[in-house]
Amino acid sequence: HLLFDLNYFAGYSILLASGFWLVFARLTLIIMLSLAGVSLSISHSRANGKDRNQIMKKYVRRGARIFIYGLAITAVTFIAFPQNAIWFGVLHLIGLSIILAIPFLNHKKAALILGVAMMVFGLVLSTHVFSFPWLLWLGFAPAHFYTFDYVPLLPWFGVVLLGLFAGNVLYEKRKPARMPPASKPLCWLGRHSLLIYLLHQPVLVAVILLVLSF
Repeated sequence: HLLFDLNYFAGYSILLASGFWLVFARLTLIIMLSLAGVSLSISHSRANGKDRNQIMKKYVRRGARIFIYGLAITAVTFIAFPQNAIWFGVLHLIGLSIILAIPFLNHKKAALILGVAMMVFGLVLSTHVFSFPWLLWLGFAPAHFYTFDYVPLLPWFGVVLLGLFAGNVLYEKRKPARMPPASKPLCWLGRHSLLIYLLHQPVLVAVILLVLSF
């Protein structure tokens, strides 16, 4: 994101659309969405034995809250950068994925099968463009469409489902992890990751613009 900001706001010419930085960005997104799926499996395992309706309401509220944050980013980017507004970015995807993943919380094989299928179909879909914009959230990108952040359900919800499957396999015994004291700073970052994600770009842009002003 810092390199993107240097390109966009400071006029640097850093090649981000191909090569190493494109691979780096994709791997970062895959890790982020996989961990969202793993976190869902751990959260669900900790709620084992509680009222099912309460659990479902918790995930719907959590998903809706993150999706609303995504809508706020849509509004801000549409006002500031109308040509490049974020219509369906990573927060939209994670918020909706938390809700859509509810039926798969106890069905790891179904999560694996559907996750792989969505990734394959989504990768095929990404090689095509379409003449209509209303399904861009699903992965049907219209021609000449450009946005700062685009993470549609196909194939990326598939990555969340694979993370959910991995979490159910890795944490099947439901044993809590024992964290070494040195990991406390990382734990703090993990617990506040959404806040960090929301704030880091405004901070980076503000710093760049401040440096440019001098």
